[in-house]
Amino acid sequence: MDTLILLRTNTEKIATSLTGLAIAFCLLLSQGFILAKDIGISTGFSPGLNYIKPYKINTEKDFDEYIKDKYFGEEIKNVDKGIRHIKMRKFYNGKPVRINIIELSKNVNKNIKIEPSTADSRLSSKKTISKLEQRKKAIVAINGGYFKPESGIPLGTLMINKKLYTGPIYDRVAIGFFDNGYDIARVKLNAYIETNIGGFKIDNINQPRMLSTNTIVYTPTWGEYTPPTPKYGKQLVIENNKISSYSNSINKIPQNGYVIIGPEEKLDLIKDAKEIKLETKINPNWNNVNHIISGGPYIIKNSEIYIDINEEKLTAISGRNPRTAIGYTDDNHLILITADGREGASVGLTLRELATLMKELGCINAINLDGGSSTVMYVNGKVVNKPPIEGGIPISHTLNIIQEELL
Repeated sequence: MDTLILLRTNTEKIATSLTGLAIAFCLLLSQGFILAKDIGISTGFSPGLNYIKPYKINTEKDFDEYIKDKYFGEEIKNVDKGIRHIKMRKFYNGKPVRINIIELSKNVNKNIKIEPSTADSRLSSKKTISKLEQRKKAIVAINGGYFKPESGIPLGTLMINKKLYTGPIYDRVAIGFFDNGYDIARVKLNAYIETNIGGFKIDNINQPRMLSTNTIVYTPTWGEYTPPTPKYGKQLVIENNKISSYSNSINKIPQNGYVIIGPEEKLDLIKDAKEIKLETKINPNWNNVNHIISGGPYIIKNSEIYIDINEEKLTAISGRNPRTAIGYTDDNHLILITADGREGASVGLTLRELATLMKELGCINAINLDGGSSTVMYVNGKVVNKPPIEGGIPISHTLNIIQEELL
């Protein structure tokens, strides 16, 4: 009996000591005094866990230390001030995946310009990323959102320099770029034709027709000519806010106007209008947004994994594939990812694996972009991932990181 009491007492003392050490260790971690790599517990890539940020990162030195600790053990390349390129290989169920990451901070480099770019001034065009970026002189670029393979027309919301190029499809999620940050939300179009004798709602702008009953506006960025008129439809050509023609024929899109294509019974209501005005707004009310690029589905929403693949009608992209994603952290670091796939040396990611990785990287919101054969990342003049087709296929649009020239 005495022996049993003595053993329990010693055990309690040891447990108490270990508890005290654990508490002290946690306190040190919480204060940012200990880096995981310093105590030898880093067993591979675990972004967001290797480094405890002690303060807000505003200098290149801070950013450099932060990146080295966050991506400890991985290949890190300095792209420019406040921009780092990380290359890694991860394993999923024993199978490898090549991953390229760009992390950037506009707090560190205020001269970084982030904007989408189309392959040409007209939407019905495609180019490889290398040819496209030679014109833009981007230091980093990734492929953008979905597009119609035959023509290159972007499928979903695209805004560049506050100009709405295309409207949303199925209200899919998009990322907005502001002067001082980012936002992600599902986007709806609120567009109307207003005249002196009435008006109606516009279903979309510069998008392929989904229903014969849709009323769609086509601007000069669509291309030189309108698409064919649907059955029981008409085309109303507007120049300088006035009607210049009304027919069911294909029309040349005026540079100083647009063409409305829709059901004849609807367009008949305004065919005699003296003044016509097109009002376009989006929901959410991103009044100060500079650029928008669409993708889908969500993969991180409010710091939680959230994959709304059914709601956004994107079930065709499930499975293991090459992936491109974009997200941002709570301190406004932008994170871009590509993951190669469809080969033995890199099998690609599922959407859940992609979401988990973006969450590990600290993203509070993130979305999937176009993937598959479109997945491509370009850094300092060359393609750094390995797309299924060398150099990447011709694509519709990209997201570019540009170092602005100092005046």
